[in-house]
Amino acid sequence: MELAELREEIVTDLTTELSITDGNFNPSLLEAKVRGAIREVLNARNYPKSYSDDRIMEDMKYYYSQIRNIALYDYNRIGAEGQKSSAENGISRVYVDRGSLFSGVLPIARTF
Repeated sequence: MELAELREEIVTDLTTELSITDGNFNPSLLEAKVRGAIREVLNARNYPKSYSDDRIMEDMKYYYSQIRNIALYDYNRIGAEGQKSSAENGISRVYVDRGSLFSGVLPIARTF
């Protein structure tokens, strides 16, 4: 599996979900959010230069859920960036801390 395949799998799964629940679903925006989430997890893992692309991909497939959740979180927050809370017609929204979505995504340990 390559990163493109992982990206496509996540986009397909989220498209299935969002096309049913979101009347304003935008596949292009979703793809951008998935690409961004993959980049963020890659950065958070901080792979050493000695890691091959195959080794990175083998590791990244274990972060499917975190990538999916980060992309979905970011997609659902479109238009509400930076908003701390919202209340309208008796409905109040409070979002989870985005950083908590990276739970379990730890940098690669290095020895010196």
